[in-house]
Amino acid sequence: MESITPSQVKDMSEIVARPSVELMAITPNAEQVIELACRTCYLSFHRYNPPASTEELIKKVIRKKHHSVLEHALATFRIKGGSRVFTHELVRHRLMSPSQESQRYVEYGKVRNFDVVLPPTIEQSEFKSRYLEMAASCERLYSEMVKAGVPKEDARYILPNGTTSEIVISANFREYRHIFAVRCHPRAHWEIRQICMIMLEIMKKEAPIVFDDFTIDKETNSAMLIDYPES
Repeated sequence: MESITPSQVKDMSEIVARPSVELMAITPNAEQVIELACRTCYLSFHRYNPPASTEELIKKVIRKKHHSVLEHALATFRIKGGSRVFTHELVRHRLMSPSQESQRYVEYGKVRNFDVVLPPTIEQSEFKSRYLEMAASCERLYSEMVKAGVPKEDARYILPNGTTSEIVISANFREYRHIFAVRCHPRAHWEIRQICMIMLEIMKKEAPIVFDDFTIDKETNSAMLIDYPES
């Protein structure tokens, strides 16, 4: 591998990615939709009196684990700056619908710039420069192979797991509650926890009743579910 000067290593910090999350779409009046769907089960529309009735009923169905009514509301997110380590964990949630950037068709250095996620433990260690050097070296070899006629679908094999991959996901509120419960937990992998925490904070603003029982710990950048008291 060709040698890299200290100034080049400093310049390679430009390939370090930062995550971003965009809420693309969400069910309008989502919590009222949930309430009305739930009231269909009991034909209790005479009790429909938002916002008080909405909060009372949604908290009640969550407490009683009548979670199917939460499936009538959905949200779609675009996530950038997450690694393929992250996306491989995320797509394990099979009740979520993903559309992911294809390494088979997208050419790095042409359609989009190459970047990688730098784990904090490596960033704070003596391995940071070598990590970035190796990632940049892999990208250079990838580009050389593509220019020489190697298909992108084969050249991509050299790219590291830290390579970023844009992804759009859609899921109903019930599935998001499950995702947040396991991926925002303090024991979850740091990267998926970091990104899911951003999504959780957005959903707590967009649907504050549905996600009210998630308590956020800013110090650890994690969240835990709390149980509503029995009424």
